[in-house]
Amino acid sequence: MNEFLWPVRVYYEDTDSGGVVYYANYLKFMERARTEWLRHFGFEQDELIQKEAVIFVVRSVQVHYLLPARFNDELSVSAKLIEQGRASLTIEQGITRVADNSLLCKGSVKIVSLRPDSFKPCAIPKNIKQQLEQGA
Repeated sequence: MNEFLWPVRVYYEDTDSGGVVYYANYLKFMERARTEWLRHFGFEQDELIQKEAVIFVVRSVQVHYLLPARFNDELSVSAKLIEQGRASLTIEQGITRVADNSLLCKGSVKIVSLRPDSFKPCAIPKNIKQQLEQGA
């Protein structure tokens, strides 16, 4: 399956008092990469709500922090579809420092499709599944 990469630069606001990226910000970087991954396939999340009556939400996250990122680091955040269910997608993600190609953080995120009016699970629309399968 193809891996999608999204560049991120660490800003001062991303760091904690120790000068390293605050742990929760890695999740923000991953979220941005998943949003851009969907956009890469032509899916805008606000349009999915309006046109497809579906919203993707995070169901679970597993993250492993390996090395710290620091202010001004250039990072590459990956997103790779590893499993597709009827109403869920599991995406493997990693954050690498570009300068030395060090893997800093890795994780797996399961997102589920819900109806935006009821927040009840629903099947991922066929056109979305097909597009993701073709690019995977």
